[in-house]
Amino acid sequence: MIDRRNDGNGGGPLPPVDSRPPAERPRPGDPPPPTPIAATHGVIAKGPAPQLLEILFKGKRRDFFAAHLSPSLREREYVVVEADRGQDLGIVTATGTLAKRKCEACDGCSSNGLPGKRVLRRAAPVDVERLLNLREEEDDIRKTVRGMVKEQGLKMKVSDAEWQWDRNKLIVYFTADKRVDFRALVRSLAKRYRTRIELKQIGVRDEAKRLDGVGRCGRELCSSNWLPELKPVTLQLAKDQNLSLNPSQISGACGRLMCSLRYEHDFYVQQRKRFPKEGRQVRTSQGQETVVGINLFANRVTLRGSSGDLRTLELEELKRETAEARRGARDN
Repeated sequence: MIDRRNDGNGGGPLPPVDSRPPAERPRPGDPPPPTPIAATHGVIAKGPAPQLLEILFKGKRRDFFAAHLSPSLREREYVVVEADRGQDLGIVTATGTLAKRKCEACDGCSSNGLPGKRVLRRAAPVDVERLLNLREEEDDIRKTVRGMVKEQGLKMKVSDAEWQWDRNKLIVYFTADKRVDFRALVRSLAKRYRTRIELKQIGVRDEAKRLDGVGRCGRELCSSNWLPELKPVTLQLAKDQNLSLNPSQISGACGRLMCSLRYEHDFYVQQRKRFPKEGRQVRTSQGQETVVGINLFANRVTLRGSSGDLRTLELEELKRETAEARRGARDN
């Protein structure tokens, strides 16, 4: 039953009683409260949008992670991330579109296009200080491991040592010409450092990437600074570019063929398609001649005639002479 007593409300129903304290009740002129998102869209408000990040660790080791933090992370920030059976600490080197472009070649993303590994939180100053202390310890660890290797007579070269940030794992990187039985070494290291030990064999090019250095060009090694991956480099690349085949002149700091031999190789391959192959017999206005050299940049071809005389002419002129020789052969 509705109480319609005359209370100044025109005899209508009484307004609902506001049970809030007087200090929390709205005052005349206050704006109306905002409408909840759930009431307008039918969904509950979500957290921050996921963010794709490239994280850099020691030795130029890079990996991709998904972050759900607010505010969004920026480059040069230290973060704590998921690692193998624990946590690790790295620095953000790429975000957004740049990180997505770099990650396109990897296959560790889930169905939503994000990596399976997550960024746990921003790193505090004490976390970064702890990481720096670990880096100082690693120099002594490398020397200790080298001494153990010498005592046990193992044919391997210890390149680097790396603590995981939570000290749950110690990785020792080494190079070797053949397979090495290092089980006794692992037991000795585990007994000494009381943690999980991983000995990881790498190639000499990967070693140069981890340790970095300066190449013959006077700049830092490409493999350490901007190459996303190390692709095979063969002697055929030097042959295609008419470079010296002396290994001492085309080898890098790692002792292997320089990564830069790949940079212009595609250009040489495409340009060579315009020229006749060296050693090929061609019929020109001078008769049967042999191609003995080509100059891709000057567009010139060097020919040797039947008498042994050499002559050099423009590529277009050679094409004109060979075309005229073919027409003359058909007319005869």
